[in-house]
Amino acid sequence: MPKFLQRRWHGYHTVWAFMLLLALIIIVSIYNWALGVVSLFLAGTLCFYMLKTEILFRRNLVEYINGLTFRIKRVEGEAVSMLPLGIILFSEDRTVEWNNRYAGDVFARKSLVGEPLQELLPDMQSYFTTNASGKRDILKEGVLNDTRLELTVDERYYQAVIIPSERILYMYDITELVVLRERYEDEKLAIGIVMMDNLDESAQGMDDQQRTSLIAKVASEITEWSKQFDVYLRRLSSERYLMLLNHRSLQALEESRFVILDEIREMTADLKVPMTLSIGMAFGADSASELGALAQSSLDMALGRGGDQAAVKAGQRLSFYGGKSNAAEKRTRVRARVIAHALRDLMQESDRVLILGHRTPDIDAVGAAIGLLRAAQMYNVEASIVMEAPNPSITNMMEQIRKDDELFKSFITTEQSLQVMTEHTLLIVVDTHKASMTMEPRLVQYASRIVVVDHHRRGEEFINDAVLVYLEPYASSTCELVTELLQYIHEKVKISPLDATMLLAGITVDTKHFALHTGSRTFEAAGFLRRNGADTVLIQRMLKEDLQEYISKAEIIKHARMIYDQIALVVTAPGMKIPQLLIAQTADTLLGMTNVVASFVISERPDGLIGISARSLGRMNVQVVMEKLGGGGHLSNAAVQLEGTCKEAEARLLQVLAEIESKEGLFE
Repeated sequence: MPKFLQRRWHGYHTVWAFMLLLALIIIVSIYNWALGVVSLFLAGTLCFYMLKTEILFRRNLVEYINGLTFRIKRVEGEAVSMLPLGIILFSEDRTVEWNNRYAGDVFARKSLVGEPLQELLPDMQSYFTTNASGKRDILKEGVLNDTRLELTVDERYYQAVIIPSERILYMYDITELVVLRERYEDEKLAIGIVMMDNLDESAQGMDDQQRTSLIAKVASEITEWSKQFDVYLRRLSSERYLMLLNHRSLQALEESRFVILDEIREMTADLKVPMTLSIGMAFGADSASELGALAQSSLDMALGRGGDQAAVKAGQRLSFYGGKSNAAEKRTRVRARVIAHALRDLMQESDRVLILGHRTPDIDAVGAAIGLLRAAQMYNVEASIVMEAPNPSITNMMEQIRKDDELFKSFITTEQSLQVMTEHTLLIVVDTHKASMTMEPRLVQYASRIVVVDHHRRGEEFINDAVLVYLEPYASSTCELVTELLQYIHEKVKISPLDATMLLAGITVDTKHFALHTGSRTFEAAGFLRRNGADTVLIQRMLKEDLQEYISKAEIIKHARMIYDQIALVVTAPGMKIPQLLIAQTADTLLGMTNVVASFVISERPDGLIGISARSLGRMNVQVVMEKLGGGGHLSNAAVQLEGTCKEAEARLLQVLAEIESKEGLFE
């Protein structure tokens, strides 16, 4: 019993009071013994009564406390059992030892005792690991403290709180919260821009009535498509539309893989140039203005990759859909003239021009660099081409360049370029738009003004701070683009026969001797170069193939096999190391075989990486395949470098091909 209860009225002060009373009785007895006896009797009676009352109080108090304790324990058990949250105690081997009623109701069982925790809650499987004895009895490292995770049981959502030190698990029903959260995510705003990216080319030769009819026909199809996916569509111009939709509709569009792209192309297939669409979508930004900017950036990305595709920017994810057709060639030279004039002004404002290509430069990159070198020299601007040691693909080309002392002196190393660069230096990146793929990424990092001239389809990585970008994926080569620029950059263009030969060599190589990726402007550029003295015989000599390399290529082709009936696949033997150039040449050769519309060659390179070269005749987009593996390139010419073994690379490639075939088909 607590001491404060013992002292409430019968503590030491009561004892002292009785002692004082006894002293008074003794004093009274001295003077009157009869009165003293009576006083003593009365005092004894009072003492007896007080003791009896105290004993009864203590008995009642103990009974009350015991009863209250019992009631509290009973109510506590009922309260724990009836709490609107599940409580599970588990043993060291993760077996349930006790559960309250709510936890039993969650699993529609009265008792869960003896059930393994990982079987009751499969979602927790990743939070268990296996120890040396092979039993799941310890939690993963890093989750030894209180851990919260979401679980799903019979289509309801719960938040589980695990306290490993106490071996206890709490479960809260958060279904309503999850539903609200999902609804919030589904109703988040997304913005898109739809553009007819080749309206002028498709409507060429039509009168106003036919053109209007074509636009109305396409607009009707786009409107029906938007209604089907609950998208608000607003026409901005004759060839551009604004889309407002929520995340749920965007997911539905992605699942359909933007079928409108194929529908418009097929609907206008009877035209000389079928109509195609480009779509830029954005989701996940905090403000509408930021979403709009991202949507425009996504549209630029889709157009930069050749059009006829959709680019979706959702947070950090960037996805592409479509892109099955070759980019339509533009019929107007206005853009080339505008770019040429802007480039001329930039060159005149610079103290030096540095021209930078990609790692392991090819004939197209070197030829384009020479063309831009001459453009700068026309305005007496000091210019140099950044080049490291030549590779086998340009050995013959560099031998011809060495014969021209003035031209050869214009080639400098990357270290020299870093030393001469100033804040007024103009850096021109040719034949690539990715800083990581340039011969010296530090030049891109240090340069204050950058110009990009490229013909590859735009990838996710891009030099965004470039002051001028001339990226045209319809072009056969960078040399074709540079040849067009040369015709507008100066009133009296003067290039030597050797310069013209190098530019024509770049076009020849990238078009496979004018067999692929050619348009009317390709031949116009070639004609201009021929008029300026381009030597086709010299080009043939530069492109001659080494006999030993031809034999090596034949040995590789012997291991080719057909997959999907129309794709040639070669995987070289383990330990066989082949240069990247030979891998690419082998893939090119396979395209010349009967019934082959695409080819893939996988081999280990001398640097230990696994190289995959992909080629296509246009019916299959090999760029999409290589991008899924971490590479990139063109619709008909792409590649990737991987770590691991050839067998692992082959397995990954086959997996990607199977995914594309199941979702949208490999061939156009």
